[in-house]
Amino acid sequence: MTVTETKLKDCFILEPQVFGDKRGYFLESYNAETFNKLTGLDVTFVQDNESFSSRGVLRGLHYQLGEHAQAKLVRVVKGEVLDVAVDIRKDSPTFGQHVAVRLTEDNKKQLFVPRGFAHGFVVLSETAIFSYKCDNFYNKASEGSIIYNDKTLNIDWQIDESEMLISEKDTVSPSLENATL
Repeated sequence: MTVTETKLKDCFILEPQVFGDKRGYFLESYNAETFNKLTGLDVTFVQDNESFSSRGVLRGLHYQLGEHAQAKLVRVVKGEVLDVAVDIRKDSPTFGQHVAVRLTEDNKKQLFVPRGFAHGFVVLSETAIFSYKCDNFYNKASEGSIIYNDKTLNIDWQIDESEMLISEKDTVSPSLENATL
């Protein structure tokens, strides 16, 4: 597995080794010992989630606060998404900055999104199956969000806004400046 730290501290792109032949392929999508050694982090995942979405579905930018904050290891099983992580750690030198990574069924890349980050993705293929591990359990009372088209963040979602399918909840999220962090 190859691990590359992004411009945001503790936010990593992981590329598993894929063994393929005429029968198909095999890869190890996660190994706790390897992950912790290569990232220098000590993360224990407690929950796996999966979503199915069609082209243009934008989910995010979501986060959990305080003791319920979550780190996530995200990947695409089928299709293609643009995955975005935003540093919302107030004391971070990269506060308000983001990284965007194309995750596809072909490139098999994964993104580790640490605690203290907002996260979202948009589906670029006809459909996508998105899978992720969390290191903490979801707590509705601790959830927060930032509007996907925040002018300060200026995220290029690589899809026309007229094609986006967004939940009502995500269309009324506050800006980064007005979010509860």
